[in-house]
Amino acid sequence: MAVHTRAQLNNKPSLFGTLRSYLELTKLRIVLLLLFTTVTAMVVAANGIPQLVILVPTLIGGSLSAAGASVINQYLDRDLDVKMSRTARRPIPSGRIKPINALLFGLGLVAWSTLILWIFVNPLTSVLALGGAIYYVVIYTMLLKRNTVLNILIGGGAGAMPVLVGWAAVTGTLSFEPLLLFAIIFYWTPPHSWALALLVNSDYTRANVPMMPVARGEDVTRTQILWYSVQLLIISLLPVLFSMFGAIYLLAAALLGIGLIYQSVRLIQKKDGATARKVYKYSTMYLAYLFMAMILDILIL
Repeated sequence: MAVHTRAQLNNKPSLFGTLRSYLELTKLRIVLLLLFTTVTAMVVAANGIPQLVILVPTLIGGSLSAAGASVINQYLDRDLDVKMSRTARRPIPSGRIKPINALLFGLGLVAWSTLILWIFVNPLTSVLALGGAIYYVVIYTMLLKRNTVLNILIGGGAGAMPVLVGWAAVTGTLSFEPLLLFAIIFYWTPPHSWALALLVNSDYTRANVPMMPVARGEDVTRTQILWYSVQLLIISLLPVLFSMFGAIYLLAAALLGIGLIYQSVRLIQKKDGATARKVYKYSTMYLAYLFMAMILDILIL
């Protein structure tokens, strides 16, 4: 009969601690941002508040899909995460969650998402959410991340999929308008992710991940951040030209875009971590405020 000392029993994680570790695997803050873009697309597609009977299952299914993809991503990247100080304390590399348990958890979340969206929303929404998860796990994590400097540039499509999911949930179809929303997030991703990469360049170098600062150098990365910020400003104005939004969105897109370009220029002038952190934080705020402006424009004008 095994005898456990009090110290051994005290070292066992509590139920609350285990649940918290599983919740940490889902990257809740990223899921919430993705859900916000989903809701925005739904409001735009419905030209107002979408019906709760569609909104609720879409949010549940979308959150499960995004969370499941994040969990599987961490399962696949566990060998890299243990090498980087930024990620070494995640549940898998820290030993709080067994890898196989994380994989089963992630697959289960994606499976439930697919089922819920198929039954309670529509098949197209289900397929798009599943496609977004596969895009992130297979195309970005497995094929691109470790092998090419284009990992962020191409992989950004995964983070843009929720707007297609939201649009399809309301309309049952896709059209030109959600592709513009997709393009905004797609072109937002490089400046946002490369600013973070500048902050943790030593981590990516140690793990031999070919992020832009590692593969091309920090000066090239700063220039690319500015270049994509300029493109993002232009693309963010296109929905106005196609009569999707009015004055509220136009003002917000112009001011936020100019602000991001200004921050990017400062990043070239001041090559320090504090400035890179400002760009990273501003880019996060940029996307949230831009999509909030879309909602306000639809509901007010």
